[in-house]
Formats: sequence, structure tokens, C-alpha cells
Amino acid sequence: MITSVTLQAAATPTAPALVLRPWCVDDVAALVEASPDPGPRSEEEGLRWVRAQERGWAQGIRFGFAVVEQGSAPSPSPPERLVGNVVLKEVAPGKPAAEVGYWTAARARGRGVAPRALEALTEWSWAAFRADGLERLELLHQVDNLASCRVAAKCGYAYDRTLAAAPPAFPLDGHLHVRRMPT
Repeated sequence: MITSVTLQAAATPTAPALVLRPWCVDDVAALVEASPDPGPRSEEEGLRWVRAQERGWAQGIRFGFAVVEQGSAPSPSPPERLVGNVVLKEVAPGKPAAEVGYWTAARARGRGVAPRALEALTEWSWAAFRADGLERLELLHQVDNLASCRVAAKCGYAYDRTLAAAPPAFPLDGHLHVRRMPT
């Protein structure tokens, strides 16, 4: 069973390297500040959300990663800045498909955070769950989210089809993008 892992996404000419690591209680204040709507709006809500991420790891069914930029200050532990979230969910032994999701803090948009973090998560997912039968990753977003369409395309998630709205959880139609494990 996977209990923790840290992933890296390389720096670009315009953005620092990213570290993807499991969420922890120390992230609550930064989560409340950075999460998009709807998201945790108080320390209490943030703590509940982080605890849910920890339970997902413990159960081996949901692997949420805080996406942080490493600070450049020379020190034994450079400061981190929370810039997003990526998650692998609905993964199970023998199940050929799982879902990926992500969000990027408003202050970090337009700097390649989402595609770099999603690509790191995708590669880790193949490596970690290939032996369990994982063959396909699915990415779902609302049809009006053009930025998510661009991220999906950059990361090799091909448009598959449009899914009908299912209110209240999914108030608008959605695009389903799929990436198959390389052979």
C-alpha cells in the first residue's frame, strides 16, 4: 500500500520547479488562501478537507497532492508556496480506469503549473498502478472551462466525448478527456 510519495516537476524558463507531496495539516492556512471557489473558506473547512485527503491516502483510493513551488532561498529547507492541487481518484486493483483532477491557485495561473503537475501525476500513476491493471486515466471538466481543455491537450488527454449535466454535483455538461497508458 502506498502511504506517501513526493513527485517533482522540472522548472521552466519562467517558473520554478514544483514539488507534489501529500497534503498535511500544516497546509490548512495556505489551502484556505489559495483554493478556488468552491473550496474551503475557513480553517475548520480546510482542516476537514485535508483530513479527507489523508483518509484517501490511508484507504489507498484517492491520492491528493499539494503542488508547491520550492523557494530559492539557500537554506536546509527552502520555503514552499502552495500553487495548486492534483489528485488521482477512483483507483482500485483490477479497475482499468481512474480519474485525475486538479486546480491551480489564481496567483499561479498562466505559468504552466497545471500541465507540469498533471504530467508528473500521470507518469506516477502509470508507474504505481500498472501492475494493478490501470490502463486509462480520465479527466472531466465543465464545457465552459477552456483552460482545462488546453491543459488536457498539452498533457496528451484526448477529447473523448461530452457528458450530460447531472445537477446538483455537475450543473453543466462536461468534457471527458482520456489518456491511455503507453505500450
